[in-house]
Amino acid sequence: MRLFKLIFLLIVLSPFALAGLAYLAIETQPSVDNRNTEITPASVERAKRIIEQNDSRKLKAGERRTISTSATDLDLAANYLAHQFGRGSARVTLQSGSAQASASLRIQLIPMPLYLNIDAALAETDSLARLESLRVGQLTVPVWLANWTMGHLLPTLTRDFDYNAFLHAVKKVSVSETRLALTYEWQADLADKLRAVFLPPEEQERLRIYQERLVEVSQTLPGKNASMTELLVPIFKLAAERSDSQPATAESRAAIFVLMIYINGRSLDKLVPEAESWPRPAKHGISLNQRDDFPKHFIVSAALAANAGTPLADAVGLYKEIEDSRGGSGFSFNDIAADRAGTKFGEYAAHSANARTLHKKLRAGIKERDIMPATADLPEFMQAAEFKRRFGGIEGAEYKKMMADIDRRIAALPLYR
Repeated sequence: MRLFKLIFLLIVLSPFALAGLAYLAIETQPSVDNRNTEITPASVERAKRIIEQNDSRKLKAGERRTISTSATDLDLAANYLAHQFGRGSARVTLQSGSAQASASLRIQLIPMPLYLNIDAALAETDSLARLESLRVGQLTVPVWLANWTMGHLLPTLTRDFDYNAFLHAVKKVSVSETRLALTYEWQADLADKLRAVFLPPEEQERLRIYQERLVEVSQTLPGKNASMTELLVPIFKLAAERSDSQPATAESRAAIFVLMIYINGRSLDKLVPEAESWPRPAKHGISLNQRDDFPKHFIVSAALAANAGTPLADAVGLYKEIEDSRGGSGFSFNDIAADRAGTKFGEYAAHSANARTLHKKLRAGIKERDIMPATADLPEFMQAAEFKRRFGGIEGAEYKKMMADIDRRIAALPLYR
């Protein structure tokens, strides 16, 4: 009888206990004020260097590498992720042997402004960093409970990811006042395990469906060259059909991703090994505004914006033009226009409030002028010295004036009215 009464009491009191915990954890004001999420071309260059140094295709099983990032870049990345995926802000500070991370994440389920304010402290050990403290709102979470929760919750949320294998690969985390360094030991199957997280089976199946539609479309295109709109319309017609039963934003991302791989002359099996047995689309030259480079600029930026956000897409496009001005084809504002037009498209396609509307418009048919502004009058092929002289670099007033003009042209495109 006592056991029955205890169980009954727990059932009755549990909702009140949960309500009390929620009251302590959720707050009406952010503890981290809204911060600038601007990503610079220099940040992109540093990230590119890290990726190149840790290219999994060049690593052998058992080989050890160290990823080192500055306190500034780590703080920037954390804040960007908080803004992009939590509609909030974050801050990371480093000290010798320890790190402090704070984040304010907006709760989206209800219209009134409510936040999860999270503060965590990590300490360097002989191998991995150790959680020293965790606070959510006014609620102090015991460290043992936080570790237990992460150990059980993360494998549940990412069921296709071997959490323990990832921890085993990390050999040491070192923290100084200016840098955080992570030393890992590469494992032969780690790439496949990471791929399973970012491209789970249901996403791979979605890509296969769009790949099959692309194959059908490519076989019906006349001649060796085609306008980009001849791909967008039928591919997004499928997205419109599938969005009746599937998340419209997920359909947008899959459609854009498959088009990005195709337009850049790549193969899906480099990212999805199972795709080696999928049918292959016929090869065609793809153009936009009578240029064969514009579709590449457009679709890469669209993919970045749809998956990682507008600031990153803009920064990557600008970084590419700066690189071109240092001995390549030169800085081109018309390439920037193609980048920005693609960014607008990807941002619009991945926004839940706009995705279905976009699908319907594309399904009805579009022309190039609906997605790409006029660019023939924009300056291009400028080497670094000329770009600096004419526009003052990327901080110059003339440069900002030109960028504002490009943004106005894109905002006026019929697709977004």
